[in-house]
Amino acid sequence: MKKNLKKVRTGLDLFFKEHLRKFKGSNVGLVVNQASINSNYKHAVDLFSENNTIRLKALFGPQHGIYGNTQDNMITWKGFAHPRLNIPIFSLYGKTRVPTEEMLSKVDVIILDLQDVGTRIYTFIYTMANVISACKRFNKKIIVLDRPNPINGIQVEGNVLEPEYSSFVGLFPIATRHGMTIGELAKLFNEEFKINAELEVIPMKGWKREMWFDDTGLPWVLPSPNMPSLETAMVFSGTVHLEGTNISEGRGTTRPFEIIGAPFIDPLKLLEVLWRENLKGVFFRSHYFQPTFNKWEGKLCGGLQIHILNRNIFKPVITGIAIIKAIYNIYPELFRWESPPYEYVYDKLPFDVIAGTDKLRIQIMDNLPAMEIEKSWDKDLSTFSKIRKKYLIY
Repeated sequence: MKKNLKKVRTGLDLFFKEHLRKFKGSNVGLVVNQASINSNYKHAVDLFSENNTIRLKALFGPQHGIYGNTQDNMITWKGFAHPRLNIPIFSLYGKTRVPTEEMLSKVDVIILDLQDVGTRIYTFIYTMANVISACKRFNKKIIVLDRPNPINGIQVEGNVLEPEYSSFVGLFPIATRHGMTIGELAKLFNEEFKINAELEVIPMKGWKREMWFDDTGLPWVLPSPNMPSLETAMVFSGTVHLEGTNISEGRGTTRPFEIIGAPFIDPLKLLEVLWRENLKGVFFRSHYFQPTFNKWEGKLCGGLQIHILNRNIFKPVITGIAIIKAIYNIYPELFRWESPPYEYVYDKLPFDVIAGTDKLRIQIMDNLPAMEIEKSWDKDLSTFSKIRKKYLIY
């Protein structure tokens, strides 16, 4: 974290200072995980349970569990009773991903406080969408406590999801890197896609769109097990696409999504091809690693580490696609698109589910230059940017 920064105040910080009175006597359900802390490192569950103005009745957790302990996708978790507060903790990544009437029966208002990472392909924002929908259905108010987009709120990149590829890693037609806060996304989902719940977003104070997370003065807590740092979030919107291939995205290393590779890759051959793409703001360093779990567990993998030289000109999405395209071209007989299922989609290739289209895979297989792939996104990005603008708070 940079020194001597004036801290941004999140929605959680401001809720107790400026908004608490409105909810006096309310029965509250919290949607949180381990990253739901205020600027002084105190967790939302403690803040709400220790306050006598409201009554905390239930907790809800997203993918990876309320404590962020389950790895990877399609690893569900079961709800349980909070050991100290004796209130239910409901799983929104188990038998159901949508709160049921029974789960909401003892609450008047749901308050959601989750840290997003600025990428469409991240399930927390769709947990939020499901909660908003359930609140509409069962006549509950939903409050979203806003937090920073860690990779800034200006840059928008990637393709826009096609509705027929809707899934729990891409529910709505938004860009891969959307440039919005979770509160702004809540407004967009609720209004643009006609959920029409009684939604209130508690905005931050002091956050500006050009800020990266390390400009905010706020503490970074892993929002999910393989998102250990801001640097991970910076590359994630590109290298997450590797989950749809047999190339390791670095799970089982200390630098997931920054380190990538496979046993059959010669790092120098890969780097030679990638340098021809003239990608901006990035340096590729040849690297060998041995994942401790996930793809190629225990196998020596050749590949690279992504080093961001200038984050303001670095484009993570097209960089990730260029890496996949290079490996596909060098090793056509060894590279493989993973088979279904992915995030409970059984009838589409995982890569297409992640990309929100089959066009991107086809462009890679047709060896379309990276610049032309990027250019093909322009029209849809322009349309999305106009829609997005209506819901920006800052």
